[in-house]
Parts: sequence; C-alpha cells; structure tokens
Amino acid sequence: MDALAGLLEGPRARGAFMIRACFDPPWAVRVEDRAPLTVMLMVRGDAWVLPERAGRTRLRAGDLAIVRGPDPYTCADDPATEPQALILPGAECRHPDGRPLNGAMDLGVRTWGDRLDGATVLLIGTYPAPGEIGGRLLDALPPLLTLTPEVWDCPLTPVLMDEVVRDGPGQEVVLDRLLDLLVIAALRAWFARPEAEAPAWYRALADPVVGRVLRLLQDDPAHPWTVASLASAAGVSRAALARRFSDLVGEPPMTYLTGWRLALAADRLRDTEDTLEAIARQVGYGSAFALSSAFKRVYGISPREHRAGAGVA
Repeated sequence: MDALAGLLEGPRARGAFMIRACFDPPWAVRVEDRAPLTVMLMVRGDAWVLPERAGRTRLRAGDLAIVRGPDPYTCADDPATEPQALILPGAECRHPDGRPLNGAMDLGVRTWGDRLDGATVLLIGTYPAPGEIGGRLLDALPPLLTLTPEVWDCPLTPVLMDEVVRDGPGQEVVLDRLLDLLVIAALRAWFARPEAEAPAWYRALADPVVGRVLRLLQDDPAHPWTVASLASAAGVSRAALARRFSDLVGEPPMTYLTGWRLALAADRLRDTEDTLEAIARQVGYGSAFALSSAFKRVYGISPREHRAGAGVA
C-alpha cells in the first residue's frame, strides 16, 4: 500500500448526508452539525465559506471546498448576511431563533433551498462519523481547503447532479460511493499542491531510510517487528533508525506501529463482523486480551464499546 492509498483508506461513507442546495441572495446557513468532514462543490453562482477558526474563502462555479469538523461554520452569499437557517446534528434544520424548519425549504428529492433554478447551486456531502483511519486523514487536513478548476479537473460533477436527485433502489449506496470518489480525487489533488501541509509521517516517506520503514509497517502491521529487524531491513543501526525516525515522524517506530495497529483494529471493529480474536491476529496482537488492553489504554474505551458506538452511528 503506498502512502497516499493508506491515507485515503478513511473515506468510506455509510449513509452520508448529500443534498443539492439552491438559493437566491441574500442567503446564509449556519452549520453546527459537528460532522467530521463536509464537501461543497459549487455548481452555479458563488458563495462564502466562513469557518469559526479559519479565514473566509469565496467559492466560484467549479470550485470545491472541504471543511474539517467538528467546529461550526457559515455558508453565505455575503459575509455580512445573517444566517436564515441553522443545521444541527442528524440533519435537523431550525430557524436561528430555534423554531423547526425541517420541510419548509424542501424542493424535491435531496434538494433544498429557495427555488430549483436559484442563482446559487451547491452540492453538499457530509460524512456523519469518522473511522479511526479517517481520523489520521482528518489530522492531515487544514480546517478548510479549496480547489479551483485550474488545479483539478472533476468529471464527477454532472454525474453527481444526476444521481443526487434520483430516488431508486440502492441510491444511498450509489451516493456514498460517489462521495468517496469525489473526496479521494480532491485529496489526491490537494496533497500534490505545494501549500498542502501533510503530516510528519507522510513527509517522512521521502526519506530513504524512514520511508522504507514506514512502508514496511503500513504494508505488514501484523509482522512481529522490532527496532532491530526494522533497522536491519533499512540497512542502518538501531540507534540511527530510532533517532532518525523520531526526528522525522515525531515518535519512535514502535509507538507509531502501535498507533497504526490500533487504528486498523478500530476500523475493522466498525466495518466488519470479525471476532476480536481474529482482528487481533490481523493487526499484530497475540490475543484478544492483548488488543483489548492496548485499545482501552489508548482510546479510553473497550473494543466492544467502540464497536457498539459505531453501530449506533
């Protein structure tokens, strides 16, 4: 698995919220849904994205924005426009004064706003909850990133416009996969940009020694790795590897491996019905007890509680 593929393992939407929003100025929507990741694709007109803790950004037709949660943000025709709607967790919609708004602005299947031929049209996709490998991805992203048609070409826009308003069997799954493809295409373009601030471990993959070790750990986490065996594979001494790895990645090799194994375990608990014993073997732990102990020490909950919580989400 190459580094980017490992990073992009996170986007696997399940019942993601996806909608076509159509507005006429003046309009503004305050989003407080605490979603970990939201994608906005500007189809027509323009809009401002105003995060709580980051600089404002103007989107024009063809632009894409990815907002990293859970902090709130506002999307509006103008930064000065007061919000007319408040989006809360569970796709609940209210007036700013708290009165229910659900249904009042429905325009058809997955379409919401003022009128179908509004001056502004956005496609919005929201991931309701992250997996743990998704958490590694979120950590690698700024609060708000944008891409313009000059730096990426998105052939998915017309497909999404057609599919978002369909109401056939299995349509949610189709939209989930299309949203995944959109995010992966966008992030692949983003990480190729010079302004992208990739995480330390991602940058370290360019190092001939540490990069080789990282690939070994990512490709085969179940192997009984030691600092000695990794150093031998990289052709350096244990001391040299430990020093170089910590300098570039920010943590020792075995600490990184533990985090990677537990992230994989958390994802398998969420996405499979494998037993804890089977998952333990898959990620490099000798028993379910050993995995459970490590998992609870790092995440503060047991694997069973994590799996139950994922099921509720």
